[in-house]
Formats: sequence, structure tokens, C-alpha cells
Amino acid sequence: MRRIRHGKDLSPLWAAALAVTLAAAPVQPLTASQPASQGPRPRTPIKHVIVIVGENHTFDNVFGTYQPKPGQTVLNLLSEGIVDAQGNPGPNFNRAAQNQASDTTAYSIQPTQAGAYSTLPQPNTTYAFGQFLNVADMRFPANLPNGPWPITRYVPYQLSFTGDPVHRFFQMWQQADEGKMDLFVWVAETVGIGPQNFPPAPTAGNTFQGALAMGFFNMSTGDAPVFKFIADNYAISDNYHQGVMGGTGANFIYLGTGDVGFFSDGNGNPTIPPSNHIENPDPQASTNNFYTQDGYAGGSYVNCSDASQPGVSAILSYLGSIGRSSNCAPNAYYLVNNYGPGFNPDGTLRPVDASDFNLPPQTLPSLADSLSAAGVSFTSADGTTASRMVRGVRSAIPSSSFAP
Repeated sequence: MRRIRHGKDLSPLWAAALAVTLAAAPVQPLTASQPASQGPRPRTPIKHVIVIVGENHTFDNVFGTYQPKPGQTVLNLLSEGIVDAQGNPGPNFNRAAQNQASDTTAYSIQPTQAGAYSTLPQPNTTYAFGQFLNVADMRFPANLPNGPWPITRYVPYQLSFTGDPVHRFFQMWQQADEGKMDLFVWVAETVGIGPQNFPPAPTAGNTFQGALAMGFFNMSTGDAPVFKFIADNYAISDNYHQGVMGGTGANFIYLGTGDVGFFSDGNGNPTIPPSNHIENPDPQASTNNFYTQDGYAGGSYVNCSDASQPGVSAILSYLGSIGRSSNCAPNAYYLVNNYGPGFNPDGTLRPVDASDFNLPPQTLPSLADSLSAAGVSFTSADGTTASRMVRGVRSAIPSSSFAP
């Protein structure tokens, strides 16, 4: 998380990411037969840059068995020997084994280990299109091997909608287990998407998840052909997954600004959100890791500058142990998960209070500001939530386009 800034340029991190994107785009040299375009000549032959951002899928979920063209390499499940090209366990399958743990007092990102799963629990439907909501997904077995498993061994790739694994801030820090990556299933099973959600809300012992997080599509056997074509002919990134541990909303903002949204008065000044908007990942009494305050309808802000805040000290201590200092602004409550944007599609403001879970308007400098200032036209194919969440308070315009 970066410090709150007022009217400054984009962070060097975002600028570097943009430079990589530009460099990765295919370049065709101009020839005499090509007519000169109107207006200023570009500094490079690149005329269009298209960035495709996936949501709710990890790299290995889609590209886990991708085999690059000769002369190229990739780091994925197949290259690491965790699975083979048919999706079967590889020689290093045990490296991806998932463990159980115990966390009954205070939030920990390295909870006490309680042994490996013998087999993985049956995946859940969550809110998969065309399926009954939040029930065991009977298309998949209840005794999956403890490791990555191929989704299309059980259902066709096309139109076979599956459940949505949890992807929230404190959950992801626990799942990573300080780099061991062995608590994805345990966290999904013990807390899921959090207790403060629209009905039916998860409860301790019934979080609507199962082993969803360990499923992958098998590109080597024909899954995800469009993504394979893009990878073969353009560029993909196997070294970047997301800029923020947490949900889609926080990462939308990061992609557009290189920064993190925060609760404010709408004019760039940090304020304290209602108490039911603040995360508390400490386990509820008599539960194993079932968070006190977390969910899409309550609990998405964190004051990471204050180590006394619930869950914060565990993360700050780990970062300090690897030589990373906090970059959190004092008294700022950052958005680390999903909330609604501050604007309606017509540019009018949306309410922000204890019962309305919307991010106040932001004044973070964005990629849109930089491109507009340079006279570069652009658009967003999303055109809805992402567009509205990265705009500043002075840009309350309809969100169908980013064009200046």
C-alpha cells in the first residue's frame, strides 16, 4: 500500500508496469506503402496497446499446463513437475499438498499446522451460473487427491460454470502461509468469504467452498484455446498475479492508479469508516479461524499503519522479517476487498454510510488522468465498476468510456 498522494504523478511502479506492457506489444515496422497518419508522429511504431485483465482466476488455474513455443520458458504447474500434460500428478505433486491448521485466539498468517489433508473436500457450487447455490457440487468427487486437480476431467470446458474460490485480503495472507502456499483449502473451509455477507452468509463449518481453489483448466488438452492463442502470439505475464492481496475492487483501483483506495470525505482527506466496515480477522469465540468481522456487506477497510488493529501486526511482523517496511499513511483506512464504486453510471454520487457499502469518491491520480493530459484517446471495455472506481471526484462522468 502506498502513501496517500494529492495531485502527483503515477507511482514509478505503475509507470514500470505500463512500460512492460508497451514493450510486450507486437511491433510492426512502418513501410513506404503505409500512409502516414494525421497528427503528431508517434515516438514508436506502436499505435494501439490492448491490455487484457483476467478476474478471479490465478495464473495456474488457466495457464497451469501451458507449453510455450521453442526458446521460451514459463513457470507453471507443468514446468515445475507438479502435474503432467494430461493433468495427472507429476513427480513433484506433493509440493502442492494442502495442510490443515488451527487458529483459535488471534489472527495469524502462519497458524499452527495440524497435518495434511488425506483427500480434498468436495468443491462447492458457490454462485456458479446454472447451479443450485452454495451446495456440494456433485459433478466432482468428494475424495480428490491432495493437490491440483483438472476441472475438465469431470465437466466440459464450454458452459460448465464452476464455483468461485475465496479471494479476500486476510484470507489470502493466510493461504500463502509465508510463501509455503499450503493453506488455500483450509482457509476456504474455515472462513470462506467471511461471515458478514448477503444471505445466505457463511457460518462456521459451512463456508460454501470445499477444494475449489485447487482446480485448474488443462490447456495442454485443449482447454482455454483463446487464451492459448493470445499467449502464443502476444505476451503473458507469469510473474505477476495481482498488485494487492485481496479482492477485485482493490485490484481494479491499483491497476488504474498504482495505488490503493481509502475511506475519505470525498475530497482526498482520510476519515474513519463506520465500525462495521472495518476488518477484524481474529477468530470468533469457540471457532477455528472464523473471522469476527469480514464480508462483502461489512468489513473491507484496514488501517495498516496501526499495529494494534486486528490482523495488522501479524502481517507487519512478517514484512519486517523479510526487510520490507510499511508504506501505509497514518490513520488511513485502505480498501482491501470489494465495495461498490462511489458513482452511479450517470455520474451521480452513491451513498456511503453504515448500511451502504460503497467506496467514497477518490482523488488518486490515475492512468486516465495521465493519458488525457497527453491527449491520448483510450477506452475501457469494462465500462462499469472498474471505470467508476478509478475516477477522481472531478471526473464524475458516465462510465461507458474513458475517452477524453
